[in-house]
Amino acid sequence: MAGPLTGVKVIDVTTNISGPTLTMVLADLGAEIIKIERPDVGDDARGMGPFIEGEGVYFLHINRNKQSIVIDLKQDEGKEIVYDLVKNADIFVENFRLNKAEKMGLGFNRLKEVNSALIYCSLSAYGQEGPLSDRPGYDAIAQADAGIIGINGAEGAEIARVPVSILDQGSAMWGVVGILSAMLHKEKTGEGQHVTTSLYETGVFWTGYHMLSYLATGKEPKKNGAGHTAFAPYGAFLASDTHLMIGISNNSLFKRLCSVLGKDEWLDDPRYSSNQKRVENQSELKTAIENILYAKIAGEWVELLAKSGVPSSKVKKISEVVEDEQTKATNMWSDLPHAKIENLKLPRLPFELSQSPTEMTQGPPLLGANTVNILSTLGYSKNQIQQLKQNGIIQAAEKQISSH
Repeated sequence: MAGPLTGVKVIDVTTNISGPTLTMVLADLGAEIIKIERPDVGDDARGMGPFIEGEGVYFLHINRNKQSIVIDLKQDEGKEIVYDLVKNADIFVENFRLNKAEKMGLGFNRLKEVNSALIYCSLSAYGQEGPLSDRPGYDAIAQADAGIIGINGAEGAEIARVPVSILDQGSAMWGVVGILSAMLHKEKTGEGQHVTTSLYETGVFWTGYHMLSYLATGKEPKKNGAGHTAFAPYGAFLASDTHLMIGISNNSLFKRLCSVLGKDEWLDDPRYSSNQKRVENQSELKTAIENILYAKIAGEWVELLAKSGVPSSKVKKISEVVEDEQTKATNMWSDLPHAKIENLKLPRLPFELSQSPTEMTQGPPLLGANTVNILSTLGYSKNQIQQLKQNGIIQAAEKQISSH
């Protein structure tokens, strides 16, 4: 069964995490992704370890279902190949620093001349305007600028970023939303357009609750560790072996928690009679809860709390999540063929479509694995391709992608 974007062609000149994540989503939805990479090194993520059979895990995670062509974009002949690709493309995606694409001859206005119906997506660090717009930026840098690191962790603890690429992959999601919206507009009008998003804009949007809290109170939001400013008890509580998370957001859930803990008398305690009172006295409430939790391991408490309808979870290690029965039951892992790696497993996109499902059919390509095939499809002769190789305009992988 074909994915919803089957027949859509995407030219991808992105690197690292944000752009490749965006095009991976489009690929899993059925789009054909032609990934243009630099000679010799390719996408920077190829060199981000640890490695499986020499392939970086960062690259493996977000580059499945793509074709790789190596083109030297610094040379005019290389740009001409891109123009040839763009003529029959639907979407072009770049995540260069501001104005770099324009300087390379690959900006929106230039490619619009090649294909007036092209949807062109720019995914940057800081957006298209403003004093920071021309700065480079990685996920952690944008986390700091957007205030996320400033509210992350616990008071007095070492400064810490959120240890997943939330702004890289979050901005990729917004880029996909923008592209799909542009495709609907194009369907109605025939017009292409410029879609823009950034790590910074994503971060500011996601800190919205905290910014509104500041505007409402005039006070800087406090660091809460695993806790919450608005609810209590809410956060990480230590059992006999490890921590578990408990989330109580109303009096009904607090009543259920008290029942499980054998502390029904807390319901009449003026310190805990309302959520506001529990927030005011959350430190002593946490201590009281942990004194009880210490009698059992976290897993046992989670089972008891679940039976009573109290939201909770053991704070799991990554190794536990990999083998978790819930992970298996939701079929989050797929086996993919790869030219060098036996039994490559990758997580699927976290949504499902009943009538046009996403597909993972091919592992990430070797650098330049599809160079010759793509150029041949464009009408380049064997002699032309050989000449381009000799001139260093293109590169092709010695070992092509094949299924096991």
